[in-house]
Amino acid sequence: YSLTSQMRRCAVSIPSNIAEGHRRSSRLDYGRFLHIAFGSGAELETQIEIASRLKYLSSTHRDALIQNLDEVMKMLNRLIQTLK
Repeated sequence: YSLTSQMRRCAVSIPSNIAEGHRRSSRLDYGRFLHIAFGSGAELETQIEIASRLKYLSSTHRDALIQNLDEVMKMLNRLIQTLK
């Protein structure tokens, strides 16, 4: 259950950090929060892999989650690149 809770926190952290950074007063702050969101995505990816190895997720569910997360991470990466 703690893995599920941690995965939820990471998943919520991604858009929360994007939103908080967007409301900050500078592009530098926004970029910093985007990097934090990206880190949360990396944590979530690791937790998905752990859940899969522990047989909490089927390979079909794991693949679907990773595919969705990859899409989010690519969008985040593009956003970070546009701020540089």
